[in-house]
Amino acid sequence: MKYSVKEILHLEVSPALGCTEPVAIALATAAAASVIPDKRPDKIEVWVDPNIYKNGLAVIIPGTGGLNGLDTAAALGALYGDPALGLEVLEPLDEESAKEACKYKDKNPVTVNLLENRHGIYVRALLTFGSDHVETTIEGVHDNIISLTLNGEPVKDSTLVKKQQAQKADVSKLEDFIKTLSLDDLVDMINDLDEQDFTFLKEGITYNMRLADYGLKHGSGLAVGATFEKLARMKILNRDMILAARTITSAASDARMGGIKLPAMSSGGSGNHGLTAILPIYAVSEFVDCSEKTMLEAIALSHLVTAYVKAQTGRLSAVCGCSVAAGAGATAGITYLMGGTPPQMAGAITNLTEDLAGIICDGAKCGCALKLATAAGTAVQAALFAIHGVNVHSTDGIIGSSPEQTMQNIGTLSTQGMIDTDRTILKIMLEKHFAGTEKLKRP
Repeated sequence: MKYSVKEILHLEVSPALGCTEPVAIALATAAAASVIPDKRPDKIEVWVDPNIYKNGLAVIIPGTGGLNGLDTAAALGALYGDPALGLEVLEPLDEESAKEACKYKDKNPVTVNLLENRHGIYVRALLTFGSDHVETTIEGVHDNIISLTLNGEPVKDSTLVKKQQAQKADVSKLEDFIKTLSLDDLVDMINDLDEQDFTFLKEGITYNMRLADYGLKHGSGLAVGATFEKLARMKILNRDMILAARTITSAASDARMGGIKLPAMSSGGSGNHGLTAILPIYAVSEFVDCSEKTMLEAIALSHLVTAYVKAQTGRLSAVCGCSVAAGAGATAGITYLMGGTPPQMAGAITNLTEDLAGIICDGAKCGCALKLATAAGTAVQAALFAIHGVNVHSTDGIIGSSPEQTMQNIGTLSTQGMIDTDRTILKIMLEKHFAGTEKLKRP
C-alpha cells in the first residue's frame, strides 16, 4: 500500500499536550473511566512496558502545578481526562482538579506495575468500580486503544476502539511502506503538498513557537533557552543561526517539560520530536533568503525523514530520538531550506548521525531541553558542513554507504545493540525512584 505525503503527515504529526508517555497512561484510564462515567473507581491498576515507565517517571504533567508520577497520570486520566481528545486527554485539567486527584490517591489504591520483559509501547489499565471491572489496553502507538472491556466483555459500539484500531493499522502499514523509500523519494514527495498541507504545517509552527515564547519569557523548566538568550544579550555568545535554533528549540522544551499547559505539534509520536523537527528550520529561515513555501516544504521533509528513522528505531528506544530521528529530519530540512541538493542532504544526515548517534534516552524530564539544544545546533552545523563539502566517509563507524543505510544502522543500533543499555538506564532510574512516592510492583 502506498501513502501520500498528506496521509503521512496526518498519521505522524498531531498536537499533543504533555509528555506522551504519562499521557498514554492517562488516556488508558480515561477511556476505562468513560464506561462508568457516574462513579469514581475504587481502585486503579496500570501495567506498562519499560520505555513508557522510563519516559514518564520524572516528567511534569501539564496543568498540575508541578506534579509528576505515573500513578498521578493514572488518577488524573481516570477522574478528569477526556478520552475523545486523544493525546490532549488532559486538556480539561486544572490545578484544583490536580489537588483532588492527589487526595484521591491518598484514599484509594493507584498502582503502577512494570512489565520488565515487554517490548514496544504497552499500557493496560484496570479500574475497579465495586463489583465491576473495566479494562483498557493501548499498544504499538501512544493513542492506539486496542481493547475496552467491562467485566471481561468488549464494550459494544466503542468509537474509541474502532477509531484507534483503524489508525494503528494505518501506522503499521505506513512504517512498512516508508522503509521501502529512499531519501530521493522523500524529497520528491514534497512536490505533492497542497494548500491544506501548508496550512497544517504552519499550525505546527504556531503550536511550537507558542511554547518557545513561553519558555523564553518565563524561564520554565531548566531555563536553557532563556539562558541562551541572556548570554546573547550579554554578548558572551554571538547571535547566529546555530544559536537561534538552539535557543527557541530548547525554550520550547523548557516549557513543555516544565509542565506548561500548551500543546506541542508532535512528530513520530513525540512532542519533543516535533519541536526538534520544526523549530530549527523556522529559526534558520530568519537568516536565509527563502520563501514561506520553501520553509514549509523543508518542515514537511523534516517530518518525513523523522518518520523514516522512527520506522527503523521503533517509537521508543535507548537512543534519544530527538537527536537521531528528529535531528536527521531537521538537518535534511535545513539543507533543503538553504538550497542544498539531495546528495548534500544525505551528507548532512550522515554528519549529524556521526555526531549524535550515541546520545541515550534516559527518560523525559526538564533536562531534555539540553539534548534538544544539542540536536538543534548540530542539525544546523551538519547542514552547513554538507553544503560546504564536509562529509563523513562511509568507512567511519556506523555510517553506511547511503543515507538510507545510515538510518537503518541507527535502527539496528537502537533495536539490537542497545537493549542492555536500555535495561541499565532503567535500573539506575529505578534505584533512585523505587523507594519514592510511586507505587511500583514488580511482576
